[in-house]
Amino acid sequence: MSTASTRLPEGRYGRSSDERADRKLKIAGAVLGAVLLALVGYFAYHYVVQTEISAQVITFESSDDAVKVHLEVHKDAGTEGYCTLRSQSADGAEVGRADFRFSGPATRIDKVVTLRTTAKGTTAQLLGCHAG
Repeated sequence: MSTASTRLPEGRYGRSSDERADRKLKIAGAVLGAVLLALVGYFAYHYVVQTEISAQVITFESSDDAVKVHLEVHKDAGTEGYCTLRSQSADGAEVGRADFRFSGPATRIDKVVTLRTTAKGTTAQLLGCHAG
């Protein structure tokens, strides 16, 4: 004896609702993936293009009323800009902050700058660099 099949004959009644739902989910996933990829590409492009000046603190030496900071700046040729430095005391209070301007055709500037402080500074932090 054979058993009766509970499956519908293929191709006779069209697609099942599960197949339609799977197709809609695949389309929605592809669209969302494309949008996410475009968004990541947009932010990556603007991050790379807008970064015209970058810098880092190599060393610093503090005294009672100043901090000498060895600053290395990388920038595009001809770009003018500034970097903001600050110093804090041992208790965390800010004792000095200043902007240092950079210009000229050089793409790498290695310079020692003096940040005047109101008390002995124990840190030299680079807060950021901006073109302009």
